[in-house]
Amino acid sequence: MVTKVVITGMGTLNPVGLGTEETWEGLLAGRSGIGRTQAFDPDEWGIQTKISGEVIGFDPEQWMNRKEARRLDRFSQLSVAAAKQAVEHARLTLEGDDRYEVGTSIATGVGGLGTIIEQWETLRVKGPRRVSPYTVPMMMPNAAAGLVAIHLNCWGPSFATASACASSADSLGLAMEMIRTGRTKAMLAGGSESAIVPICVASFDQAHALTSTHNDEPTKASRPFDLNRDGFVLSEGAAVLVLESEEFARARGATILAELAGYGVGSDGYHVTAPEPGGRGAVKAMQDALKDAGASPDEVTYINAHGTSTQLNDRVETLAIYKVFGEAASTIPVSSTKSMTGHLAGAAGALEALICTKVIETGWAPPTINYDTPDPKCAVDCIPWEARQMKDGLVLSNSFGFGGHSTCLAFRRYVP
Repeated sequence: MVTKVVITGMGTLNPVGLGTEETWEGLLAGRSGIGRTQAFDPDEWGIQTKISGEVIGFDPEQWMNRKEARRLDRFSQLSVAAAKQAVEHARLTLEGDDRYEVGTSIATGVGGLGTIIEQWETLRVKGPRRVSPYTVPMMMPNAAAGLVAIHLNCWGPSFATASACASSADSLGLAMEMIRTGRTKAMLAGGSESAIVPICVASFDQAHALTSTHNDEPTKASRPFDLNRDGFVLSEGAAVLVLESEEFARARGATILAELAGYGVGSDGYHVTAPEPGGRGAVKAMQDALKDAGASPDEVTYINAHGTSTQLNDRVETLAIYKVFGEAASTIPVSSTKSMTGHLAGAAGALEALICTKVIETGWAPPTINYDTPDPKCAVDCIPWEARQMKDGLVLSNSFGFGGHSTCLAFRRYVP
């Protein structure tokens, strides 16, 4: 019998909120976290896109001392804060031999990109003796996983996944497998990203991936499934979930929020940036997630879409949903919370897993905002503008990434 994996705690810092409840309240209200970029001045660099989704008001010294904070890249600071929120929420005390059976799986798309750029400039202008000796441990992709383990006394397996914008969904899926196979009793799993830096934004601009048509109205910029969508909004943030075996959670009297029931993963094997036109990777991921959960398509009552607000992604994702669910696809509520959060890249899947858990816990699904003009090629019920009360059932979360990575997670209400 397969061990049930349950969710007992969650933490997040993202453009909509500095914690789970603030985020959830904002999403249900349809509040966008997109604004004029503050991390740097796009005009100074001649960058066309002037907007992003930033974590405003984050003070790392609330979560670590000043000396520690100065030695961490922002993506690691965010992950440690989110993990500490999650552990507090789960009321998980790590002591004794249990510490050897709790691991960390914290994903990122690019790791400490800000540190790389900063220290390269230091090398260029001031010379090698002024480069920080902490540069490599600050920039390495596994820094967040290691630091969460250090800060929270997790002595089990610790690793980072990197599969572009599917990274943190894979982080959760692989953490689930670690628990199922008995390698760990619990995992702190999620992702973190902080890549709002000139070279990254300029690159996406040159690839025509970002929207630049709403620089003067940032909250209207991310428009998943809308006919007039023209690109995604790059965001930063972190989300971490506490995953436990059913036995461990019940033995310690934890409050169980939901069950992580299925993990499906595939690859387009087609193009490094564009999705395969028939959606084969997405189809396989959703079908495998259903199979892994022991569920049928008619049990699905909500899908949190990858829904990036690009022309290709939203159209291909819609096609894939129809291939999996047939004509019933038009009646399944499918919202994209990226309309409010923007795209957290390597941290997106974890944040959306948190959102799916809240859908199960509360019975409400957040809307897709900025849906003004329907696109006939994206004929899904995208819960436009207003949150909706949901039927209880299986909830799916899609995450797709450059390189053709395709991942789907399945969640359900926990039943002992």
